[in-house]
Amino acid sequence: MAARTALPPADLLPVGRRANLPYRAVRLIATPLLRLCFRFHVEGRENIPRSGNYIVIANHLNWLDEFVILLVFPPEPRLHFLADPTILVTRKFQWWLIRTTGGYVPVVRERHGDQALFHHVDRCLEVGGAIAIFPEGNYGPKEGEMMPFKKGFAHFAIKAGVPVIPIALSGTQDLWFRKPIRVVIGKALLPAGHDPASLTEAGFERITQLMPVYSEPPGRKLLRRQLTHLF
Repeated sequence: MAARTALPPADLLPVGRRANLPYRAVRLIATPLLRLCFRFHVEGRENIPRSGNYIVIANHLNWLDEFVILLVFPPEPRLHFLADPTILVTRKFQWWLIRTTGGYVPVVRERHGDQALFHHVDRCLEVGGAIAIFPEGNYGPKEGEMMPFKKGFAHFAIKAGVPVIPIALSGTQDLWFRKPIRVVIGKALLPAGHDPASLTEAGFERITQLMPVYSEPPGRKLLRRQLTHLF
């Protein structure tokens, strides 16, 4: 039996406000490719803060979600995604790319109360970096529906005193060539006056309000299986 791949510590990669050169290079290549493959409709760009850092929360449907968020947000402050590395570390090219470009904080589900994770996220926000979290903790059930949110993002936002930017994503669960993808960016939720439970509830309610009604687009669905399961 093959040995299990060791899972990385939460503080494996550095955090900071600046976007490194490898990330900028990948972004330069990936942006036109994504725009070629899909048709993005973005609302609420004016709600992205022009200064300071923040925490981004969004519903989660498929692999494309991370790329959509990176596409619509500026390269700085650098977004750092919190995500489970269990499958990622087994894919050599993808894991090498992540380690080279950064912007990733491994979250191992079995490490409950991981102090290294809490300290690393706090440090990221302290030095001006931004954090991106999918509070459902997994892919949602279907378009337009979400699972209950976990409170992690609220704890981080309250402690750091940074705004929470809610995003509703629609169309990313099943993918095909030139499929329309809708992205709705809501007004910032400010942590002042909230405890973790109330801020978590406010984030869930705001994304629910922002969520567009989804209907299956007509026409041919080229490369549906390949694009849906690309990563």
